[in-house]
Amino acid sequence: MAYKNSLNKDLKEVNKLLRQNISTEKSIADLYTYIFNKNGKQLRARLSLISSSRDKRQGKKRFKLAAIIELLHNATLIHDDVVDESPTRRGVKSVNNIWTNAHGVLIGDYIYSKAFVLMVELGSEKIAEELSSASNEISMGELIQLDAIGNTSITLSRLEDISYFKTGRLFEASARCGALLCNSRKKYTNNISNCAKNLGIVFQIKDDLLDYLGNEVELGKPAFQDIKEGKVTYPFYFAYKNANSNEKKILDTMLGNKKVSHAKVSNIINKLNGIKETENLALKYINKCRVSACKLDNGIQQEMLKLLDTSINRIK
Repeated sequence: MAYKNSLNKDLKEVNKLLRQNISTEKSIADLYTYIFNKNGKQLRARLSLISSSRDKRQGKKRFKLAAIIELLHNATLIHDDVVDESPTRRGVKSVNNIWTNAHGVLIGDYIYSKAFVLMVELGSEKIAEELSSASNEISMGELIQLDAIGNTSITLSRLEDISYFKTGRLFEASARCGALLCNSRKKYTNNISNCAKNLGIVFQIKDDLLDYLGNEVELGKPAFQDIKEGKVTYPFYFAYKNANSNEKKILDTMLGNKKVSHAKVSNIINKLNGIKETENLALKYINKCRVSACKLDNGIQQEMLKLLDTSINRIK
C-alpha cells in the first residue's frame, strides 16, 4: 500500500511538470491545456517511476524522465488521431476534431520538441539515445502498419512487429531509462526492460481485442474502427486464416467498409475463432512478462505484475 501511495505521489509531481512552462501563445496554451486536462492511464510514466524507484536519490530527475516519456507518448497519440481521422480520444473529442488536422500535427510536433528540451536538461546521453531510438522505431511501426491496411496476406510475425514498435517499444524504453537513470546493473536493466516490452505487447493485443469487443462509451472511442479503416489486426487475421473461400469473400467485403454491421462482424470473427486465438496469443506474452517480472526484487515485481493485471483486465 505504501508503495502505491508513493507512486501516486510521484505521478502528481510528474503531472505538475507536464503543466509547467506552457507557452504564453494563446493558441498553443489552449491546445496544450486541452490535451493534458485528462491524464489517461500513464502506464509508461508509471513504468519509468517503478524502474527508477531503486534509487530515489535521483529525486526530480525521476519526475522529469517520466514527464518526458508522457510527452513523447501523447505526441504519438495526437499524430495517430490525425492519421486515423479519429473523432475522439479518452472519451472526449480529439484535437483534430475540435481544431484541424494541421493543429493536430503541429501541436504534436510542439509536444515532441518539449520532450527533447527536457531530455537535454536531464543530461544523460544514454537516456537520450534510448528515447531517440524508441521515438524513431515508434514512427517506423506506424509506417509498417500502413502496409496492414487491406493486406489480408500479412503474416503473424509482421503483426507482432507492429505491436512491438507501436506499443512495446516505448514500454521497454520507459523501464530501461528508469534503470539507466539510477545506474542499475545490466541484469536488472534487461529483466525490467523485457518485462515492460512484453507488457506493452499484451497492452496492444488487448487494444486490438477491445476494438472488436468493447463498448464505445467505455472505450472512449469508436468500436470496430480497425476493420472500418481496413486495418488487419489480430482478430481479423486469425479469422481470415481460418476462413474458407466463401467466408474470406465476406470478410473481404467488410474490410475497409465504413458502414459495416457491427453484429455481423462480431458474429463471423467469433465463429472463425478470431477472438479466441487472439486471446491465446496474449497469453503467450502474458507468460513472458510474468517470467521476467519474477526475476525482479519483490516490491518492483509486485508493481509490474499489478500493471500486467491492469492491462489484461482493462475495458478501455
